[in-house]
Amino acid sequence: MSVKKIVVLFSGEGTNLENIIKKLHKKVINDCHIQLSGAVCNKENAKGIDICKNYNIPIKIIKHKEYISREEFDKKVVECILSFDPDLTVLAGFMRILTPVFTRHIKAINLHPSLLPLFKGANAIEKSFYSDMKVGGVSVHFVSNELDGGETIAQKCFQKDDNMSLEEFKKKIKELEFEILPQAIVKVLND
Repeated sequence: MSVKKIVVLFSGEGTNLENIIKKLHKKVINDCHIQLSGAVCNKENAKGIDICKNYNIPIKIIKHKEYISREEFDKKVVECILSFDPDLTVLAGFMRILTPVFTRHIKAINLHPSLLPLFKGANAIEKSFYSDMKVGGVSVHFVSNELDGGETIAQKCFQKDDNMSLEEFKKKIKELEFEILPQAIVKVLND
């Protein structure tokens, strides 16, 4: 049986981080023992930090505002990730645009709350909700030099209801995120 280690990067509440911990950490799936070896956060007051502490997941906080450039920040993040020796890095609500300093050295996937290539970047949920699209959805893709432009690994969608509120739409997005991200992680680790 092989052991596969993942590192999760996040910036906020850590809901997807906790979902990964509950569904994958210390689990054996397809003859693969998955272990969350660490997490990295760029905000010292993010709620997800407490989740890491509650589950005894090593957490490193690297505050992006302390670096003079994106490249300097990414260099420190890469060093930190490599110290955990992961097979895969997972961006789960990590709200930073990454440079080639990161993408050249780290095999990573990203969760995005829209059906890519539509609604790249920030505020994707709102852009999708207020669009003429009849569906909403989520994507998991490989991280590349292009913002939300790497190869798509998985997508899921749902039918938009004309009477749906933005809060209901966000809740449906979160449900799909909780479903698709663990599946995509397992798929990538087993490929």
